[in-house]
Amino acid sequence: MPEQPSDVAPPSSVAALLEEIVDIGTDQTRGGYSRPVYSGAELDLRDWFIEHATRRSLDVETDRNGIIWAWWNPTGAPLRDAVVTGSHLDSVPGGGAFDGPLGVASALAALDQLRRDGLRATRPLGLAVFPEEEGSRFGVACLGSRLMAGDIDPVKAARLVDDDGITFAEAAERHGLDPSGLGRDEEALSRIGTFVELHVEQGRGLVDLGQPVAVGTSVLGHGRWRLRITGQGNHAGTTLMDDRRDPMVAAGAIITAIRDVARAQPQARATVGRIVPVPGGTNVIASKVDLWLDVRHPDDAVTAAVVADIAGRAAAIASTEGCATHLVEESVSPTVQFDAGLRDRLGAALPDAPRLATGAGHDAGVLSAHLPTGMLFVRNPTGVSHSPDEHVPDADAEAGATALATVLRGLLGA
Repeated sequence: MPEQPSDVAPPSSVAALLEEIVDIGTDQTRGGYSRPVYSGAELDLRDWFIEHATRRSLDVETDRNGIIWAWWNPTGAPLRDAVVTGSHLDSVPGGGAFDGPLGVASALAALDQLRRDGLRATRPLGLAVFPEEEGSRFGVACLGSRLMAGDIDPVKAARLVDDDGITFAEAAERHGLDPSGLGRDEEALSRIGTFVELHVEQGRGLVDLGQPVAVGTSVLGHGRWRLRITGQGNHAGTTLMDDRRDPMVAAGAIITAIRDVARAQPQARATVGRIVPVPGGTNVIASKVDLWLDVRHPDDAVTAAVVADIAGRAAAIASTEGCATHLVEESVSPTVQFDAGLRDRLGAALPDAPRLATGAGHDAGVLSAHLPTGMLFVRNPTGVSHSPDEHVPDADAEAGATALATVLRGLLGA
């Protein structure tokens, strides 16, 4: 029988849930949080979620791609056509407190509200935690959802390497996964009828509109590339300036050119957020420099054209320094338009919520090619994300959880 209000504990607030993890993964050097997948911090967060799911008597499992599932299914119906919500717990280096964990905490709080209200659901409800959403350790964003959906070759995924030379297969195996089981999971996909992800807004749309919650409409197409610039390593003190083939000098000019290419194309965004010289000594001219490029635009053809332009300019700049370049694609996600029918249902359930596109990638965007997905965004008054300055006021966090509960209530067939 469905639970009655007297059978369950009072709902947890999102603020109280997030307060429990406020000290996990703090980064004393960068500020904010560094919680790469399968790090001690991210594993502690996974345990935190599992503890809360178990406390709520949910059926918890970790699938063969490392995704955690927690099921509320009071009718005992088969796990088919389920409504699923959730997000991720990993972070970028020095990231904010809300990117990912807000969606997970809101899922728990929304479930608490539904159970308090005695919801008589006709469909199962799943809470999901996806690993390596940020791609901060192995370089491919939304790796868990890509694996489940079959959008990345599992052999390629297994061979991805972190900065310490550890492959994804090795990291996964250390934490209970069988690397040979990585890849498309038909059973997991078949259980999901609808997926709704709540996320902190990563921009200023809601601030300017004066609303706490928005319905997502689309995700900009984006990708990641590694550009390697090779030159000649040498001694910083004995090599005259005219005798150098310095890839670091080329890299500096290339980064400026990347900015100029993006500025020349309306709505394009191009970023170099990471650069690694080899060998990296203070008194050593580098032999090679790797830099990572992120390019985004609403039109996938424009994204490709921007990358091609950058590649051509990089090669020309490197040549003037006696260096060479090699560009490698690491991941590309096309522009996503969320399911129109689901988007309209979310809008009808939340009539005051504006509709917003996002320039940030999400697991909901990856899964949109395989099943109906949608998103809710919660106001971030700073407009800043992937930074310690990211923020969500407590009142907006609770408004987001209530909005999520409202949406889930309708989708669950109350």
